[in-house]
Amino acid sequence: MSKLFSPLTIKDVTFKNRLVISPMCQYSAIDGFANDWHLVHLGSRAIGGAGLIIQEASAVTEDGRITYADLGIWKDEHIEKLKQIVSFIHQNGAIAGIQLAHAGRKASCEVPWKGGEQIAEGPNSWKPVGPSPVPFKEGQVLPHELSIAEIQQIVMAFRAAAKRAVDAGYKVVEIHAAHGYLLHEFFSPVSNKRTDVYGGSFENRIRLVIDVVEAVQSVWPENLPLFVRISATEWTEGGWTEEDSVQLAAVLKDRGVDLIDTSSGGNVFNAVIPAGPNYQVPFADKIRNEIGILTGAVGIIVEAQQAEEILEQGKADLIFIARESLRDAYFPNHAAQILGDDTEWPDQYIRAKREVFKKP
Repeated sequence: MSKLFSPLTIKDVTFKNRLVISPMCQYSAIDGFANDWHLVHLGSRAIGGAGLIIQEASAVTEDGRITYADLGIWKDEHIEKLKQIVSFIHQNGAIAGIQLAHAGRKASCEVPWKGGEQIAEGPNSWKPVGPSPVPFKEGQVLPHELSIAEIQQIVMAFRAAAKRAVDAGYKVVEIHAAHGYLLHEFFSPVSNKRTDVYGGSFENRIRLVIDVVEAVQSVWPENLPLFVRISATEWTEGGWTEEDSVQLAAVLKDRGVDLIDTSSGGNVFNAVIPAGPNYQVPFADKIRNEIGILTGAVGIIVEAQQAEEILEQGKADLIFIARESLRDAYFPNHAAQILGDDTEWPDQYIRAKREVFKKP
């Protein structure tokens, strides 16, 4: 059996393989509610053979959405449809996870296929918030600088959302602290100009991430995995660095986080990012092997052998795929064929599998 299709157990959860569907916003919700699009989108990837499927960034507050069409988990009414989605994923052999998020200063935007720009006024707009009144890019609305009391309200919103995730049946929770959204904004010196206990020193800037981790842990079952997604570098001088990420990962490990989902960028509008196959893998490798914590590799991983080599070389423990999964919902099953692994297919599809593997 290949490394890619070997199981991995974290706490009491066993993933049947190392392929994870990354959280990918669908911008298809109304008032935060999931619908049949999300059921079919996520369910298809369970049928397609993934070991873990992490639901897109789900806002912990209404004003924490990137767009008016984001999924939400800020109220109990959201749970019912999410339960259906989770149940379908689990019935089809994958593990269901959810990413909890707050967009911070990058909130109140139009959906991507309508330009994706921040909406300054009108029924689909609201005032973005952040650590400091520094917009993501010139011309955008100045974010409201959060008071300490408001910060604590957001921490409690993450806690409440995590409790709803438990009630919905998710088995993995990921805290979104990457891509220039609120938690990332706090730990980055580019966007955090505060002088109180949430600004200035490294320890102060990561305080909100730690507060959120602790709040989530207070309601998330101890036997279920907790991931944190970070941007390992901002690709800009004077910004958050790879060395900062190693230091943060050590703190998160000590706080009981199980895996670092290692991405990059998103907080500096004009950053030059050298994107290409495996371009973010070195970050996962460095954190994994210097800190001794599980990591996930992400970023233009599009071929079975490519993913296999990352794991064989000990650079990561899980492989996160995103856009390749949009192109091919059945990428895991196709990757298994390439690597010669005989994986389980749904009973309804067995006749097609027999033809591929030439079995009677």
